[in-house]
Amino acid sequence: MHSLLGVLFDGLAYGSLLFVISVGLSITLGLMGFNNLAHGVFAMAGGYLLVTLMGAAGLGFLPALPIVFCAVALGSLVLERTLYRPLYKSTPLIQVLLSVGIIFVATAGANFMFGSGQQPVVIPEWLGGQLSFLGLDLSRYRLFLMAIVAAITAGLVFGLERTRFGAKIRASVDNQRMAESMGIRVDRVFQLTFALGSGLAGLGGALGVDVLGLDPSFAVKYLVYFLLVVVVGGPGSVFGTLLAALLLGVADVAGKYYVPQFGAFIIYAAMIILLLLFPHGLLGRRKSK
Repeated sequence: MHSLLGVLFDGLAYGSLLFVISVGLSITLGLMGFNNLAHGVFAMAGGYLLVTLMGAAGLGFLPALPIVFCAVALGSLVLERTLYRPLYKSTPLIQVLLSVGIIFVATAGANFMFGSGQQPVVIPEWLGGQLSFLGLDLSRYRLFLMAIVAAITAGLVFGLERTRFGAKIRASVDNQRMAESMGIRVDRVFQLTFALGSGLAGLGGALGVDVLGLDPSFAVKYLVYFLLVVVVGGPGSVFGTLLAALLLGVADVAGKYYVPQFGAFIIYAAMIILLLLFPHGLLGRRKSK
């Protein structure tokens, strides 16, 4: 029982990290309809920026996190305006080719600037070690990840459902022409939405350095995982993305723990089963015509 609870806890923590990174892709794909396979590049950029801020600049772990979020979000605005925006109405194939090209460029750039090795990060002492609870030794850092996910989920749901900007996003998604006729700057709304999703990816990449590792192949290595979470959860659904990330995280950790010889395939089996049961995603958001 203790082993099962430990695997469940580690799976939920791993799923929480997948959610932080993937929810931005879910937003840009589900709400904006852009096939951005380079989403993992923003996560990788967040990880390298954290390492740089803590190493070269001497910042602490927690003070560096908001800087990472803001810097990646602002940097994504440049890419959105110069590379992504001209292709919003292009075919999915062209969008995929662009994002794959960005992945190759980012991988080569990271390898040139930081080398091919794993990047270390030192987390604060109060986040290290274990916390005993009901006979279980729980990682303080993984508990911290879960708390971050709870805060992000609450913030996103409130922002999308209860604020004026969230109403503008929903209006722009449902009917762009009507939204523009009502005075909504759809291009500005999509730009800010893209920056939000990219900033969250950067934050997730920074939080994941200690768990997922960080090297120049990060964007390619975890691309499939991010896509699985978005597809299973339903693009555009915050709760769907969260539920899918937690389910797939638990499935992946449990598979690698209990059946290590087949562990790498368990997450794909879970994806197939979930998509057969929920072909539109767990809580997919459907756009009106």
